[in-house]
Amino acid sequence: MSNPKHDKGEHYLTTPKAEPFLERLIFNNRAVILVLLTILTLFLGYNAVKIQPDASFERMIPLEHPYIVNMLEHRDDLENLGNFVRIAVESKDGDIFSQEYMETLKQITDEVFYLSGVDRSGLKSLWTSNVRWVEVTEQGFQGGTVIPDDYDGSRESLEQLRQNVLRSNEVGRLISDNFKSTIVYAPLYENDPETGEPLDYGTFSRQLEEKIREKYEAQNPNIDIHIVGFAKKVGDLIEGIGSIAWFAGITIVLTTLLLFWYSRSITGTLVPVFTSIIAVFWQLGTLRMLGYGLDPYSVLVPFLVFAIGISHGVQIVNAMAVEAAKGFDPITAARLAFRALYIPGMLALISDAFGFLTLFFIEIDVIRDLAVAAGIGVAFVIITNLVLHVLIMSYIGISKGGVRHVQNHGEKQDRKWRLLSNFSHPSVAPISLLIAVIGLGLGLYYKQDLKVGDLDQGAPELRKDSRYNQDNAYIIDNYSTSADVMVVMVKTPVEQCTQYSVLRAMDSLQWELANTPGVQSTASLADVSKIVTKALNEGNWNWYAISRNQTIINASIRNAPSGLINTDCSLTPLLVFLEDHKAETLQTAVEVVEEFAQTNSNEEHTFLLAAGNAGVEAATNEVISKAKDMMLIFVYGVVSLLCFLTFRSIRAVLCIVIPLGLTSILCEAIMAVSGIGIKVATLPVIALGVGIGVDYGIYIYSKLEKYLLEGKTLQDAYFETLRSTGKAVVFTGVTLGIGVVTWIFSPIKFQADMGFLLFFMFLWNMIGAIWLLPALARFLLRPERMLEKARTAK
Repeated sequence: MSNPKHDKGEHYLTTPKAEPFLERLIFNNRAVILVLLTILTLFLGYNAVKIQPDASFERMIPLEHPYIVNMLEHRDDLENLGNFVRIAVESKDGDIFSQEYMETLKQITDEVFYLSGVDRSGLKSLWTSNVRWVEVTEQGFQGGTVIPDDYDGSRESLEQLRQNVLRSNEVGRLISDNFKSTIVYAPLYENDPETGEPLDYGTFSRQLEEKIREKYEAQNPNIDIHIVGFAKKVGDLIEGIGSIAWFAGITIVLTTLLLFWYSRSITGTLVPVFTSIIAVFWQLGTLRMLGYGLDPYSVLVPFLVFAIGISHGVQIVNAMAVEAAKGFDPITAARLAFRALYIPGMLALISDAFGFLTLFFIEIDVIRDLAVAAGIGVAFVIITNLVLHVLIMSYIGISKGGVRHVQNHGEKQDRKWRLLSNFSHPSVAPISLLIAVIGLGLGLYYKQDLKVGDLDQGAPELRKDSRYNQDNAYIIDNYSTSADVMVVMVKTPVEQCTQYSVLRAMDSLQWELANTPGVQSTASLADVSKIVTKALNEGNWNWYAISRNQTIINASIRNAPSGLINTDCSLTPLLVFLEDHKAETLQTAVEVVEEFAQTNSNEEHTFLLAAGNAGVEAATNEVISKAKDMMLIFVYGVVSLLCFLTFRSIRAVLCIVIPLGLTSILCEAIMAVSGIGIKVATLPVIALGVGIGVDYGIYIYSKLEKYLLEGKTLQDAYFETLRSTGKAVVFTGVTLGIGVVTWIFSPIKFQADMGFLLFFMFLWNMIGAIWLLPALARFLLRPERMLEKARTAK
């Protein structure tokens, strides 16, 4: 049984005057609280199982960025908003000029036309009426649809088709350079026009696979189909979510096995795993009730909530095992564990929550959703860990095997902790700080190469050998116009978009862009005017220019392709086809356009950035670049403030925060060396790493301060800290690291990247708390002054 004297001496808190009101409230109403939490679990669990995958084009872009504001303001006047799919139908043997191929292409075009969510008015294929050819003859202009009106599949009509294709301007765009494939271009609505609900990209992607790829490849063995576009990429990511369930199972199994190896207690293993899973169910149920779904990015948040729950649950198990080994009954051991841990535990979890909520200031809804999901999850971990966990353990206690393990391994473990306590020794601490300074220098040097945005072609969220990236590589290799399009919007007064000054300015910008690295080609109304003017003058290249005669200009753009001019001639787009959407490519192109716009925009015409998928990427990169430093300043500011309010010491804050800062710098250096850019998928890792990593330092410092206030020397205090809390911190860091490192085998590349980075941050934050914190304490803490303050406070 417990005795009061023992409680006051051995178990007094870092804030000795704190009234244990929460302890009395929780433990005096155990049965009632457990019943209420059971009802809550059933209710939220019922909602959790109904949560659905969710993805939206607009939620993944920074809607408040000027580029996106411009794009959405003029969305009705543009065809290249970035939300489309391109379906390349390839003839494996022969070219496209065969009856079998053309019949298959017609069927595919019809099938795509009727897919829910497709903007049918903008659909383009050789079989649609908006794909035409034009030529100049002695009688003037003549033209028609690329597919002849009398097409019947005969050799003559196929030859006529070939001539029409050559006379069209679609080679390299809708028709491959080698005439072995053509594209069906399908712009998409953001909301399904039939239901009014946001377009379900998972369902749409499955329809593309089942109704297009699988159906027609089986129907015509000579056909290969390649599909790219935002909707297909997100659909593949949603499909990859299914594999995440396997990794969730692997993480839970590994964590359970390691936890049992650590505690040798069945109850000490199953209860923290159970309560951590309960926290995940509460989180998912609440998100579903608030109208949230799981998008491909926030789907990893339940992993983190589970990891945080285990991290803090291990501290409870460890503290209860120590108390049970001293002979206390389950309820007394649970009360003493709660009394010792509720302050550092709540501080750590609140720090976690604020670390996640800093992501809310980034103007991209998908990251804000992640922040909300993580914040809700951590809030529930406070309840499941500090209330549900301890109450269940107060009834069943630590099993006898766990108690014997603590009693039989004390002396053996003491030798290990005695050795590690030398990190606080006066001779070792300076060496540790020197190593940390060297690591800081190396981190700062290598992180200079860290880029914002994608660093690879295709979809970096998926593996290079994924079907999507293979399809994307095929289209890049076989078409002159890439899938990465940036649209510059040229705005003019009504009916003024075809004026000479406007077209001349557009032509000048195109010349500058054509000489910009990373730009593949450009297209605009100016090109149409020059081509037609040349054609009207017997093809003489001397006339390949923009005429100063407005009558000639008007004649030259009379039959301009759709999409290059809006209905009231107040806006005309300039299309910039890029080699890829790498960060450097986008930044270079944007800088050229912005510099040109500053010196050439006037009352007659204004150059606005930017639409197209590359324009969206450029805006996203800019938002992330500006938000990264602000986010880090805020998260470190909040963590530092909470630590200061708890420990009332700047020195304590430095001991806890400096190892975190070193970890953040080294993480960014590793990202730079590994070719991982900062983007929507990886930006949250930095904040999450800080939020979770601070837990280790808080638990270590709170115990260290406790023993210092008892009058122990720094090394002896640190030895006692390692014996009581350090082993739980080491175990947690290793266990969580092993749990997330399995993610590197995921088919989703960004999950693999997050697993790799979190593995590093979990382990290095643990190492920082065990190795660097005591070295800093050797130089920063003054035990004598701490004791004096404690006596004054009493």
